[in-house]
Amino acid sequence: METPTESLLLRIFIGEAARHKHLPLYEAIVLKAREMHLAGATVTRCTIGYGKSSLLHTAKILRLSDDLPVIVEIVDSEEKINAFLPVLEPMMSAGLATVENVRTIHYGGSPPAS
Repeated sequence: METPTESLLLRIFIGEAARHKHLPLYEAIVLKAREMHLAGATVTRCTIGYGKSSLLHTAKILRLSDDLPVIVEIVDSEEKINAFLPVLEPMMSAGLATVENVRTIHYGGSPPAS
């Protein structure tokens, strides 16, 4: 186990139907994060949620939504996350992003280069 290091967690809340150019927005975000050499990105498709409109989006069979909530999480150094935010802004027509201080612990292998 490596010594914990201080990092930032960027968490992006969007709808599954959101798009950027010809791609789903969540995919465009991950590809841009990879292009900018951020340590990694994870997309989670959620089963229920609501946002600013208070419209409930759910995966329940009787109320199947075509716009389920999606969360994109990216953890990296403060410098890299802060450099990514201005790139993210024009991609987002709607949604919410949060940034949190986190301690990262790398298990096995060597941690990604910063």
